[in-house]
Amino acid sequence: MEIKEARFLISNTDLDKCPAPNKPEYAFIGRSNVGKSSLINMLTNRKSLAKISVKPGKTKLINHFLINEEWYLVDLPGYGYAKIGKQERKKWEKFVRKYILMRENLFCLFVLIDSRHEPQNVDLEFMEWLGMSQIPFAMVFTKTDKLKPGELGKNIESYEAKMLETWEFMPPYFTSSVSTGEGKKEILNYIQDINRENI
Repeated sequence: MEIKEARFLISNTDLDKCPAPNKPEYAFIGRSNVGKSSLINMLTNRKSLAKISVKPGKTKLINHFLINEEWYLVDLPGYGYAKIGKQERKKWEKFVRKYILMRENLFCLFVLIDSRHEPQNVDLEFMEWLGMSQIPFAMVFTKTDKLKPGELGKNIESYEAKMLETWEFMPPYFTSSVSTGEGKKEILNYIQDINRENI
């Protein structure tokens, strides 16, 4: 798939104000500073479609983009960022989880994982919740260019071993690097395949 057009539609925290659920929707989420905005910009061939910040917690709203007039891409707030108030964090979590559970046209949620780190409880617990809620999702291991040769395979094996303690099998996953473009083709083809099956 080639993304020829990507345009911003709306930002909000109210599910009722999201675009009409009449097109396939794919959302991206992950711990703060995992490289989510950078990945979205790489996938869409735009330098600043999604706002990038070195300060974690920049994305605070549900951001909808229309891709090729055919499907929605959604940039969701990151989770697990401790340097905000407890009440603010609960508010974010509430509207994001409501969106995930009730957005009827959400075909896949891409959960971004920093490939440089060992399995993090906050990621594992979030994916466990997705599984229990029967939400279709795929994992994206980001920042692979920052690893030495061989480290990526070991880190993914570590993740797989941890997840197979409670999962029957590893969810679909991709590896990505904004610097090298790794994963762009594979992720977009995955979205295209799902669209073909459901449209």
